[in-house]
Amino acid sequence: MKILVASHSYIIDLNREKLRELAQLGADIEVTIAVPKRWQPGGVMKDTIETQPIEEGNFRVIPLSNFSQNNQGLLSFGTDLIKLMREFRPNVIQVEQGVKSIAYAEMITLNKLLGLNAKNLFFTWWNIPYELKFPLAALEQYNLKHTHGIVVGNADGFDILRDRGYNGPMQIMPQLGVDEHLFQPQDQPEIAAELGIQSGEFVIGFVGRFVPEKGLKTLFQAAAKLEHQNWKMLLLGRGPMKDELMQLAQALGFADRLIQVESVPHADVYRYINLMDSLILPSETTYDFKTLTAAGWKEQFGHVIIEAMACQVPVIGSDSGEIPNVIADAGLVFPEGDVDQLADRLNQLISNPNFAEEIGQKGYQRAIVKYTNRALAKDLLEFYRSL
Repeated sequence: MKILVASHSYIIDLNREKLRELAQLGADIEVTIAVPKRWQPGGVMKDTIETQPIEEGNFRVIPLSNFSQNNQGLLSFGTDLIKLMREFRPNVIQVEQGVKSIAYAEMITLNKLLGLNAKNLFFTWWNIPYELKFPLAALEQYNLKHTHGIVVGNADGFDILRDRGYNGPMQIMPQLGVDEHLFQPQDQPEIAAELGIQSGEFVIGFVGRFVPEKGLKTLFQAAAKLEHQNWKMLLLGRGPMKDELMQLAQALGFADRLIQVESVPHADVYRYINLMDSLILPSETTYDFKTLTAAGWKEQFGHVIIEAMACQVPVIGSDSGEIPNVIADAGLVFPEGDVDQLADRLNQLISNPNFAEEIGQKGYQRAIVKYTNRALAKDLLEFYRSL
């Protein structure tokens, strides 16, 4: 089976691990990733990434000339895509830029013109209702009409695509897995000492952006209600709410318990997660379902949850978006924005170490069975074969 995957996400080598695993699942499997030759994360010229080709047996990364260097919906490829598709002749084409993707329409058309008879698939995270006008409505209709299967990152996205009129096969799974060789239980005494974390202190953890939709105000207010006082809070991340959060911690009387680490390479994130006694993802939906506010948001997956699970760190998440489906029975869930319920979940873990350990073990087993790159690669291959 020859598989061609296209996405700007795979300019980052760490993001390619699932597809590397896919290429190792059989001698008859070849995986080629088409990536933009140049990409500007955040649209910043000075941060332009120049992608390099990779050849690893039956796994390849091919940079292609591209139009638009910072908008995934507008991303499309130059004429070197024609050469690649003609020579590789894939059986499966998967474009991971969403249903309104120009690159996906481009590959659908070339698939037909070159007589490849490949199956057309796309991946999407989109999980809130939307309305489209011409020409985007026509682009979506064209793409859906020629789609043989969809990989969708969450259950809400599955329902939305059904509402959009797509009745074909769909597989719910995240775009990226967790590296269990990196994210694993491991004591970090040196970093604990550096950050002033002492033995016996319960560390409440958060990893992510400091923005309103991540629910950090709810987390702070819940922490202020804890019955047990031997705790600290470790925040790994940064964002526009930093000053506001520091002021809130001061007003709530626990600024001295707050530890903020601003910038850590992703390859080192596991070190800090392993300092935590619980990781909290208190995301809060901002989408208005009454007025169908297109600018709204709700949690699409919560990748940090599976990273914490792989480290055997008990997780607590809100019920925003896909979080409850990711956690299932391997962690604790509370109604988003509910300060008292989040405080209750935290108290359960702090007051009952045996229960916390049990939750950590359940999360670990779920991450290993369901969310490693190899587990996702196997699910993806099974889906391809079903098509």
